[in-house]
Order: sequence, then C-alpha cells, then structure tokens
Amino acid sequence: MRVFWFLLLAMVVVVAAVTLAVVGGGRSAVLQDVAPEQLTDPLPTTRPVGRADVEALRLPVAVRGYRMTDVDEALGRLGAELAERDARIAELQSALAGAQATSVGGPDLLKRPQDRPRAPWEAPRQEDQQDPQRTEHPGEDPQR
Repeated sequence: MRVFWFLLLAMVVVVAAVTLAVVGGGRSAVLQDVAPEQLTDPLPTTRPVGRADVEALRLPVAVRGYRMTDVDEALGRLGAELAERDARIAELQSALAGAQATSVGGPDLLKRPQDRPRAPWEAPRQEDQQDPQRTEHPGEDPQR
C-alpha cells in the first residue's frame, strides 16, 4: 500500500511540473516571441540592379511561403529597373537611327567631293575622264 501512495504522489508531482512548464507559471514567458524574418540582403538602391544581385537575392520564408511584402518590393524594384532600361534602349536606338539616316542621306563632311564615288545618275567629272592622247604606263610620272 505504501508503494501505491508513493507512485500516486510522484505522478501528481510530475503532472504539476509539466503543467507549470506548459502554461508558463513563472514571471517570464517560456516561449519568447520571435521577430519575423526580414530580407537581409535587399536589392541595391545606390546603383542599377545586376544579374549577380538577382541571383544572390534570397527572400525570407513565412508560414505559408514567402513574405508578400518582400516579394512585392523586390518585383517592383526589378520592374522599375527593366522599364528604365527599356526606355534607355529605345532612346539610344532612335538616336542611332537618326544618326544613320543623316549619314546615309547627307554628304560626308570628312570627304572632299572628288574623293567620294560618283553616283550613276551624276555626269562624269573632269578628273574621271581620261585624255585619249595621254596614256599612263606603270612607273611613268603622270605629270609629264
């Protein structure tokens, strides 16, 4: 009979200790509130985003996937960077097309008129016509 009372008393002590531990019967809480995981290495704000920045981006995981605010922020930043680059590419392409149009349509300012090739619709130039009585031979001085 004494063993029975001893086992019953031991079981009551163990149940009370577990109950106090679970409920947190002390002054401080047993489980501390953990701060939510934050994005530790965000995309750079002082320079354009590069491929290495996107590859190094690690979004924090939440209870049900990724934290929506961090994902929205990263995608918004990447979208803005792409829009800015697309606008810059379009601007450079239009400037290049304008430069090519003026160079094809207008005379080349660096060449003298006699150096540029004659167009088929232009009349032959004086220097292009050879004097039939004058023939040059290799090694001869043309000024003679």
